[in-house]
Amino acid sequence: MRRDEMSDLMAFLAVAEERSFTRAAARLGTSQSAVSAVVRRLEERLDVRLLTRTTRSVSPTEAGQRLADTLRPALDDIDAQLASLDDMRSRPSGTIRLTASRHAARQIVMPVANRLMAEYPDVHLEIAIDSRFVDIAKEGFDAGIRLGESLDKDMIGVRITPDMEMVVAGSPDYFRDHPVPETPQDLTTHNCINLRLPTFGGLYAWEFEKDGRPVNVRVDGQFTCSDPDLVADAALASCGLVCLPSDHLSSHVESGRLVRVLADWCPPFAGYHLYYPSRRQVTSAFRLLVEGLRWRD
Repeated sequence: MRRDEMSDLMAFLAVAEERSFTRAAARLGTSQSAVSAVVRRLEERLDVRLLTRTTRSVSPTEAGQRLADTLRPALDDIDAQLASLDDMRSRPSGTIRLTASRHAARQIVMPVANRLMAEYPDVHLEIAIDSRFVDIAKEGFDAGIRLGESLDKDMIGVRITPDMEMVVAGSPDYFRDHPVPETPQDLTTHNCINLRLPTFGGLYAWEFEKDGRPVNVRVDGQFTCSDPDLVADAALASCGLVCLPSDHLSSHVESGRLVRVLADWCPPFAGYHLYYPSRRQVTSAFRLLVEGLRWRD
């Protein structure tokens, strides 16, 4: 197979998986018009329609789906075999692509990554900042980081932090003018800072549990933001009460800049996990990163 034919097949697969010429072009680092031309050329060479195009969507035809189903495992196997050659080198090398939230990347990944890159100059790391749960195989990442241990069945999860808990807190100045809430229902009378979820765009409903009884509260307030760090900053500025995972607020509570409330309504949950496809061929560089991040009691 000629090199241009392999490139055409990879371009088609990107469009079939993304269901969009625009997203496929972004994934491949080229233009939408170039991807469209490549797919047309492939269809002409094969003399079969591979994609159904409308003004709003792109989807594989029956023939296109059969081709995509054949290409994906074949390309994954090629990637795995190439990655396995890394273990034959005298020094770990290669590029590791991760997706993580800004907070997880800064607080958890970078301390380990900085040591790894200093010790192994041939190891490269790329981090895409994204708070949503990313389909890492589809979007070309080696691994991702997310809260909790609920993963797809074809994923391997590695715990990289201890258990965490939600923390509800406000500044001392805020509590000089407002009563301390005794139950989650009391929050409806408070100025609360809302977190807008990045995946679906809705507002996070504050979740509580006590004696096995779960309670969700829709709160209201003056400030709403999709960035947890800005939400925490607003609480520090006495704009209202905040509810975030403990890794965002523990240092502020310990320093006295924030006062925690409703602690008995916030049970622990699984902390951050690094996840990656079970079929992935683990390179020596990736193995070093995983072991550096792995949480040890």
